[in-house]
Amino acid sequence: MKNQGVRILIVDDEKAIRRFLKASLASHGYAVIEAASGTDALEKSVSFHPDVVVLDLGLPDMDGVEVIREVRKRAKTPIIILSVRDEVNDKVAALDAGADDYLTKPFSITELLARLKAVMRRLLPADQEEIFRVGALSMDAARHRVTVKADQIDLTPTEYDILKLLVLNAGRIVTHKQILEEVWNKPDDMEGALHLLRVTISNLRSKIEPDPDRPTYVLTEPGIGYRLRSAA
Repeated sequence: MKNQGVRILIVDDEKAIRRFLKASLASHGYAVIEAASGTDALEKSVSFHPDVVVLDLGLPDMDGVEVIREVRKRAKTPIIILSVRDEVNDKVAALDAGADDYLTKPFSITELLARLKAVMRRLLPADQEEIFRVGALSMDAARHRVTVKADQIDLTPTEYDILKLLVLNAGRIVTHKQILEEVWNKPDDMEGALHLLRVTISNLRSKIEPDPDRPTYVLTEPGIGYRLRSAA
């Protein structure tokens, strides 16, 4: 199978959820190991060397956000949150701590598989000459060139930097804070910077989207940030 050998660590205190995920992921070729607590998860993240961690936030011994922080101290392993918590603040906290994606329960196994595919794509060795394509949108980072339907698009340096950041994280939610720190270098006036970010995103969409009012490439995650539609 295509996913043969890809190691997934499932962290959830509900046995039924773990059993369901293990059966579903194993049927698609993933090698799965389970953890029922944060402590167990941290131990297995070292011994099992997972390629991806699927993590619940509501663990019996520690909050999942703390697990994310501990994993991030020593590894860049992709982490997908799978939680009943659907508040924006919970999502932002997890993503800013280093999670790569966030799904809320109840969830679709099809969507989880798509998110796994997206984070696994980012693990592949990057060729500097590689061109990112999704739909009619194309970015050639080596040539600093963006095209839509083969027509070159003139972007400002800031628009280009934001699009490049989203391309590097295609399929992943990138929070407002992450964009501001990367592109504007931790601005002092966060409220003003957020307004500038929204304006810049609007201008970017006007240049690359078929219909800027109904974007198909740069998608908004309300109250959290943005996600670039992943290549199929």
